[in-house]
Amino acid sequence: MIREINFDGLIGPTHNYAGLSLGNIASASNAWGVSQPRAAALQGLAKMRACLDLGLAQGLFVPPERPARAWLDALGLTDPAADPVLFAQAMSASSMWTANAATVTPAADSADGRTHLVTANLSRMPHRSLEHAATEAQLHVAFAHPAFKVHAAVPAAFGDEGAANHMRMAASHDAPGIGIFVYGEAGGPFPARQNRRASEAVARLSGVRHAIFAQQSEAAIAAGAFHNDVVAVANETVLFAHEHAFADAPGLYGQILAALPEATIIEVPAAEVSLADAIASYLFNSQLVTLPGGGMALILPAEARAAPSVARYLDTLVAGNGPVRAVHFVQVRESMRNGGGPACLRLRVVADPAHVDPRFLVDHAKLDRLARVVEAHWPEYIAPADLPDPALWAQARAARAALLVELDLTDAL
Repeated sequence: MIREINFDGLIGPTHNYAGLSLGNIASASNAWGVSQPRAAALQGLAKMRACLDLGLAQGLFVPPERPARAWLDALGLTDPAADPVLFAQAMSASSMWTANAATVTPAADSADGRTHLVTANLSRMPHRSLEHAATEAQLHVAFAHPAFKVHAAVPAAFGDEGAANHMRMAASHDAPGIGIFVYGEAGGPFPARQNRRASEAVARLSGVRHAIFAQQSEAAIAAGAFHNDVVAVANETVLFAHEHAFADAPGLYGQILAALPEATIIEVPAAEVSLADAIASYLFNSQLVTLPGGGMALILPAEARAAPSVARYLDTLVAGNGPVRAVHFVQVRESMRNGGGPACLRLRVVADPAHVDPRFLVDHAKLDRLARVVEAHWPEYIAPADLPDPALWAQARAARAALLVELDLTDAL
């Protein structure tokens, strides 16, 4: 049975606040604070459990080995004191944001009838650019069935950030739909991370039959919307976006409605929720999901209800007669402090779960077992001064090894 599966990244044992992501206001604001990897991973598992409780299909990806030894070796760096920033990049746990793992095109949308996953290169940020090899290897294991086609990343000269800059709309998850590829252009104080040519290459590799390319507004990027999913999210027939998400919103909406006449565009006016409030609360970095019983719900970070303008807007949204009928709040504070809300933590894959390697799918019992692994092996705290400590490296390797044993993935990854 074709359905949407949310694959969350389990937050790794080196989760820390090194402030590595230019343009990510939350990351910069919390740079060099003390992180809580154990709490972060448990929060992520609790979010997965909340999705299961709503009747959604749930999977997970495991963190890569950290520190990234091969990357450090290629740079000739053996002494952390020689370049602390470079070493912090090698300790990054940012692969937990699996919205950046790949761009997914469901079988119903592709010319060859297979589900395509194009690994993101994440070349615009050094700490993220080292992820794609491990990500691609994991995708090949999880999606080894012939129903899938896993692609390597596009060349690094063309920055590609994966599903965080891609949306899909369709009458239903299993119906043919449209792929909306959002790219940025240079301008303002922060870099645009998604290159249009990268988006076009991903669409070609995936054989997308109906692609729309839309430019992200420079105002959104300048305000801290480093990915499109900070200001817009789509699900089936609904696009939920901020008024200033796109450079040419009317043009994009016209293309969507021409391809999908039943589409509903929910545009949040800046007069009701400013860009600053939207980005601080991660209103749009929510999971917009279709519930098994019908209707849609938003899965939001707890911070969204703490912003008065956002809370007022959500009350109005749910009280109306629109497609979004419920909101659910989850606690992902540790991820939010590094600039990643609920939507950052998951990659949406529309497929038959029977075609996915079952080791990557979870139920409540597996989540219980994973929580015990986290509680036993993940560090409770990491301060900036801890990053060069060999004892932390050893603990991180042991924690990941214990996770792989629990998932029966030791020989696969």
